[in-house]
Amino acid sequence: MSPFLILFVFLVYTIVLFIVTWFTARKADSQSFFIGNKVSPWFVVAYGMIGASLSGVTFMSVPGWVKDTQFSYMVVVFGYLFGYFVIALVLLPLYYRLKLTSIYSYLDQRFGYWSYKTGAGFFIISRTLGASLRMFLVISVLQTFVFDAWNIPFWVNVLIFILLIILYTMKGGIRTIIWTDTLQTTFMLLAVVLSVLYIRRDLGVTFGNLITTVKEGDYSTMFITDWHHPRFFIKQFFSGMFITIVMTGLDQEMMQKNLSCKYLKEAQKNMFTFSGILVFVNFLFLFLGALLLIYVQGRGVVVNSSDEIFPTVALKYLSPMAGLVFLIGLISAAFPSADGAITSLTTSISIDFLKLNDRKDLSEMRKTRIRYTVHLLIAALFFISIMIFSVLNDRAIIDKLFTIAGYTYGPLLGLYSFGLFTNRIAKDRVTPFIAIFSPVACFFLSKYSVELFNGYKFGFELLLLNGLITFIGLYLFSRKSVPEN
Repeated sequence: MSPFLILFVFLVYTIVLFIVTWFTARKADSQSFFIGNKVSPWFVVAYGMIGASLSGVTFMSVPGWVKDTQFSYMVVVFGYLFGYFVIALVLLPLYYRLKLTSIYSYLDQRFGYWSYKTGAGFFIISRTLGASLRMFLVISVLQTFVFDAWNIPFWVNVLIFILLIILYTMKGGIRTIIWTDTLQTTFMLLAVVLSVLYIRRDLGVTFGNLITTVKEGDYSTMFITDWHHPRFFIKQFFSGMFITIVMTGLDQEMMQKNLSCKYLKEAQKNMFTFSGILVFVNFLFLFLGALLLIYVQGRGVVVNSSDEIFPTVALKYLSPMAGLVFLIGLISAAFPSADGAITSLTTSISIDFLKLNDRKDLSEMRKTRIRYTVHLLIAALFFISIMIFSVLNDRAIIDKLFTIAGYTYGPLLGLYSFGLFTNRIAKDRVTPFIAIFSPVACFFLSKYSVELFNGYKFGFELLLLNGLITFIGLYLFSRKSVPEN
């Protein structure tokens, strides 16, 4: 595909997004931005969350990851399913009962000021790093296949991408994102299905033979039974479960969409529906990854990294239509990674740190101006983070993403677990120090795990260890609660 055609497709898709934005952002106010005025249809939220959960990382890294991990990621996905049940039955009832806009307000009510700021602060760090990593992946593909042909620097590409996201999210916020996510999910899923069909046609085999080839090949291993292995299936399952709890249930971006539903029952229906579909969709991505590897080996295609397998095959070896389908899917996967992150971070800073909802002395216009300023500052932070990742890029993006989650979401897991499952009162002023100590301790335990634990290597279960250390620290610096009369 020519760079001009790729750029044209990107611009057309962006125009469609702005049309949706125009309809959803009219007469929007702060409550529209933060919680969509609590009128979002649950089925629209459920469908749109598929695209938001998968993002460009799943679209690009999961198919390529099959080369190194086979189908073992599917065990993590099974863990996701149980994690979503915990969110629907434990966390969502809590958030709705307390009528939260920012889910970290719970920590203020349960522990106090410093715990509240610690939780919100760790979310800001986690979401900034995670979203920047997702955006970096997609922008890198656009740079390789479009902007490099015109000798346009990488930083210009990043700047254009972020400016587009700012323009269509700044006013409508979550109300706009709920509807743009549905559009993006549709195109992304369509791209995966069509990519499978195009590869099958190019290989010249029947669909039944394709399934047999994948099943009997080297990439279909799902359960790894060696307990020393980083992807030991029991570790994978529980890691997936808790990754979901923290990266969805304790994440303002994902919960903000659920809280835009009017009633708890609707939010729960959204979660159950969305989680079931997600299992099938992730399997489809892994199947696509196996097909890509079969294609690469059969055609002698050379790629520099696993993340480049899908774009290289789609844009250089398949038909122009297959490349077009891939490009639309990639763009569809890219925007949900960024728009929801910027909106949720704006919400967290505005509510958790600037207390805009409680400022009766400020007019609605003044609050809006402050929110716009926060929005722009977050976008600038994303720009800096993406540029840093462009220097540090050295392994599969999804692997990096889960590693970051293990370190940054662990303290949130410990805080919420301690708050929900004990009635003890933590020493509020000590909480920030515990939350910092925990990931630092995990880093050194992971680094020297082979020497310390007889050859054992930590995988994604590092998140559980991080949460456990935080929980123990909170318990040690706590006291029994005084029973109410």
